[in-house]
Amino acid sequence: MNRTVLLVVFTIFLPASDVFAEANWPQFRGSSAGIAEDKALPDTWRATPSSTENIVWTVEIPGRGWSSPVVWGDKIFVTSVIKEGDFETPRKGLYLGGDREKASDKTHRWMVYCIDWNDGKILWERLVHKAVPQQPVHLKNTYASETPVIDGRRLYVYFGSLGLFCYDLDGNKLWSKKWPSFRISNNWGTAASPVLYKDRLYIVNDNEEQSFLVALDKKTGKQIWRAERDEKGNWATPYIWQNKQRTELITSGRGKVRSYDLDGRLLWELGGMSSIVIPTPLAKHGLLYVCSGYVGDRKRPIYAIRPGAVGDITLKNGQNSNKYVAWCQTKGGPYNPSPLAYGDYLYVLYDRGFLGCYDARTGIEVYGRQRIAAGATAFTSSPWANNGKIFCLSEDGDTFVIQAGPTFKVLGRNKLDEMCMATPAALRGSLIIRTISKLYRIQD
Repeated sequence: MNRTVLLVVFTIFLPASDVFAEANWPQFRGSSAGIAEDKALPDTWRATPSSTENIVWTVEIPGRGWSSPVVWGDKIFVTSVIKEGDFETPRKGLYLGGDREKASDKTHRWMVYCIDWNDGKILWERLVHKAVPQQPVHLKNTYASETPVIDGRRLYVYFGSLGLFCYDLDGNKLWSKKWPSFRISNNWGTAASPVLYKDRLYIVNDNEEQSFLVALDKKTGKQIWRAERDEKGNWATPYIWQNKQRTELITSGRGKVRSYDLDGRLLWELGGMSSIVIPTPLAKHGLLYVCSGYVGDRKRPIYAIRPGAVGDITLKNGQNSNKYVAWCQTKGGPYNPSPLAYGDYLYVLYDRGFLGCYDARTGIEVYGRQRIAAGATAFTSSPWANNGKIFCLSEDGDTFVIQAGPTFKVLGRNKLDEMCMATPAALRGSLIIRTISKLYRIQD
């Protein structure tokens, strides 16, 4: 056989998760915590009533959901929940008054959609569950805010109030794992997405009644282990930290950040977070970054943690570092968006429209909070990076392109003209952006 034929034969027998490892977006923020590094990705686009630019297609997604799109091959997957009657229109930005004391008395349908990458047509849709919801959600949240995860053969669709549902990529249901609908802090609903590592799925469900962390066999849904957690409601997706010493499962919590080994044993814990915890941890330069930044708290920390920690590594009063905490910024943490580690820097996008930059290794402030643009005061989705630029998507649907590096400079602004809170997928020269009613594929 010649070299080309050998390569084709070898590729056929590779596991699906290896064939497209660099060409897919399998989970929330992708495989690299928001780093795309694809020079073909667009820097400019527009979709307004008066003009369009670089829009390949647009498709209406029925219902409401803030889960992010995931992509494998030529299939894009999103979740949504359809309600009998109309949804309330959420306000943009931070405000009081979005809490709901009672759940809706209308029947809802929990859905999953598969969309064709090439033309935006809906290939299949599946009804996961139909019922009147048992718990309310915040006006800006939805019953479909958890991002699915995919391994190339199976799609794992998670709704925190229902459980986990597994489908093959043609929409055949393989198994499901259900649990009770627990009361959530402030009646805000759930949002933490599942994570996948090798043959296991990991899910954290922090609530006001019975918080737990669970590992499931990805092929069967069988529970491998379960760890009860002394936590109340949180919305942070867990993170698999592969460092030089071991692989750890990191869970952020308002009580404590906790690290577990892959069999559910507690390795270390860290106190000192704010009273509401949403950002997902990430790692770079041999450090783990965890943060929280509820705007109503005095504690809004960013911690950088070294590998090998054991026991309680909480900083004492007046400390900014210890044996395992490399550095801390006590008031640098974001509220909703997860931070971005790109190059030598850690970027923090704040909900009210500011961007901060820190030296990722030392925690030294490179530049303080910079106003991104006048009138841009609402950001929920997490930033992404590509080709020396940072991209920040506002709730107004405007994506600001910002120069990466030690100097703050806004390079451009792109409009979609509709509310956005989901974090996009960025792969193969395209952006997949979800708005409140649509899904866009954007390409230069």
